[in-house]
Amino acid sequence: MNQKPTRSEQREAARAKARELRTENAKKEKRNKLLIQVSVVLVALGIVGGIGTVIALEAANRADAPEVSEVPENLTALGGLKMGIGLQAFTQTKTPTADAGGDIPEIVVYVDYQCPICQAFDIPNNPQLRSWTDTGAATLEIRPISFLDRASLNEYSSRAANAAFCVANFAPDSFFDFHESMMLKQPAEGTEGPSNDELYELAVKSGAESQQIKGCIQNKSFAEYVAQHTQNVLNEPQQGITVSGTPTVLVNGKQYTWTTGDELVSPDNFAEFVQAVTAK
Repeated sequence: MNQKPTRSEQREAARAKARELRTENAKKEKRNKLLIQVSVVLVALGIVGGIGTVIALEAANRADAPEVSEVPENLTALGGLKMGIGLQAFTQTKTPTADAGGDIPEIVVYVDYQCPICQAFDIPNNPQLRSWTDTGAATLEIRPISFLDRASLNEYSSRAANAAFCVANFAPDSFFDFHESMMLKQPAEGTEGPSNDELYELAVKSGAESQQIKGCIQNKSFAEYVAQHTQNVLNEPQQGITVSGTPTVLVNGKQYTWTTGDELVSPDNFAEFVQAVTAK
């Protein structure tokens, strides 16, 4: 006949069970701690690996800064790229003009690529500017400056001007198309503009693909020139004209002005001005 455990035996059995549970819990805690440590290590390795991958990709995508002069090549004395027949750039070895039977209008545009008024003028007038320049009916000179970084979250104004000078330096015959692309892709004020890599993508689509241009854009090779050139333009008269903002548009040295937004965006209004100046 089984005897009922004494109170002392019951207490001992309870202590033994408690010890067993504590031992099992300790083992579980040790296993859990180990799992947590392993998980942390794996996550850390994943993060580091991810960062390493991103860094490796960025490094692989980055081009070396090219050797450039302080002043971009192919520019006029006043810091613009001049284009003529076939949208070709004027260079030291090339003068792309056509025999138009007389003097043709010389159109100059000062532009900040973050400037919304520049975009408002450029987009509607671009087709006739392209046509006039391509056929040799006029020459077009674009003079980029940069004073609107304050209107951008990522210094788009100066980066875009630098990119324009990179294309002017290394692929000047692609400049018109690149200029047009940047006008179409202009970011709204107070937002981020295209990254340097995205600017290079625009250059590639415009026919200006090279590691030199890529490196020039990524490394802002003409940053100092952009800053100095902008100060010169804003502080010194240009062909007798004070440039206090953009766009400043000149035709044979005469400044084009407008009094309403409709006049600004009207290709007919600008064409009439060009015709009137040329006829004088």
